[in-house]
This record gives sequence, structure tokens and C-alpha cells, in this order.
Amino acid sequence: MKILIIEDEKPAARRLAQLILEKLPGAQILLNLDTVSGSVDWFNKNPQPDLIFLDIQLADGISFEVFEKVKVTAPIIFCTAYDQYAIKAFKLNSIDYLLKPIDPEELGQALDKFQAGRKEPAISLEQIKNLLQPAAKTFKNRFLVKIGERIQTVDIADVAFFFSEDKVTLLQTKQGKKYIIDYTLDEVDDMVSPELFFRLNRKYISSIGAIKDVFTYSNSRLKIHLEHCNDNDILISRERMGSFKDWLGQ
Repeated sequence: MKILIIEDEKPAARRLAQLILEKLPGAQILLNLDTVSGSVDWFNKNPQPDLIFLDIQLADGISFEVFEKVKVTAPIIFCTAYDQYAIKAFKLNSIDYLLKPIDPEELGQALDKFQAGRKEPAISLEQIKNLLQPAAKTFKNRFLVKIGERIQTVDIADVAFFFSEDKVTLLQTKQGKKYIIDYTLDEVDDMVSPELFFRLNRKYISSIGAIKDVFTYSNSRLKIHLEHCNDNDILISRERMGSFKDWLGQ
């Protein structure tokens, strides 16, 4: 059996080759390729191997670029350092993978699957790429608020700011109305778009439209006045000043 390793970390490649030979003493390790360009050149000049161990990040790019330039028909076992979310996606789509650092037992299981004749799934290169892309984060478009026995929604475009008071989180609209919401301020901070809202301090998250005035304050801090807000002592620390100014000017 001829096995090709495509891995840009030489110690990792040597260890992988050693582990493969321990599991398959009769295997022939062709060589280790560590770049996209070198891999393309090799596939153009050589017949397909029986099996490929493929790292995703190579010295000069992403290994998927190889498949865009040459046809690869050999079965592939991915070697990846991607996080568990990506790994779950690989598993759900029946793509064989090894998570770095490679575990000998998992390597053995992957080789057993290959030797048992398990076919590669009918999945396109584009689909594989998509599995490795972090999902685009979505943000809330509206919040549910309770008014007596009635529940209604407040569109995010109508929110001036969020704030905490007496261990309760409130939403204040641009019309000056206040509503209690069932989230902590930390949870809200993760739910709203960072382009539209900024965490001023532990107590306030403000929309860009609610910023009324910005003043320099002692110890290189900033003081903020918000629309429809009676709290005139909203301070931004020195640590947040740079990101706050970037947010204001973006």
C-alpha cells in the first residue's frame, strides 16, 4: 500500500509516518509534501497513491487549493487542528479525520475503516470548505418584553441602550420607555451587533444613536451622556477608550 503524507510540520509528519508503519508494517510511505505548489507538482507527475493523509493548513496555503488545480481520486484522511465544532461537522458528514495531536488508537480506527473498503462520501470540495468556515454569527432583531399580562416585541432599531439596575436588566427605547428583559447584560452583549452597540462599562450597553455627548475625564477616561438617560456619570475606562473611539468612527 502506497501512502502519501501532506503535512507542513516535519516532526508531525515523521511521527505520523512512524505510527502508520506500526499499524501497517507493509505500507510504503512515498514521501512527505509540505506545500500546495509541491503537492500539485507531485500529482501532475505521479500516479495516485492508495491513501492520502492530508493536513489542512500547509506552508503556502490551504490544502484545498491542491484539488482546485489537479484531480485527486485517492481516499483522504484529514489531519486537522480545527476545533470540536468543525470536527463534529466532519463526523456528521462521514469524512474521516484525525485531530492533532494524532492519537494512535484513532489512527488505527481510521485505517481500519479504509481497509474495510469504506467509500468516501459524495461530497464536493465546496461543501468541505464550508464545513471549516465559522458560521456567520446572527444577532437579535427584536426583544420580547412583558407589560403587565401582555407580551410585545421591541425592534432592535428602536433600542437606545440596555442597562442593569438592582440586579435587573432593562431595555430603554429611543422614545424613553423602559422594559425589563430576561437576560443578563453579558448575555445581551453577545446578542447584539457590535457595529450598532458598544459595552460602555459593567452597567451600560449603548447604541450608536444614543450617544449624546462624549467628554474627557480625569485619569484619561471618558464620560458619556446618553439620550433619555438621567445618569450623568457613565464612564469609560482607559482600557476601553481605544475600541470605543474606533467604534464611534467606523
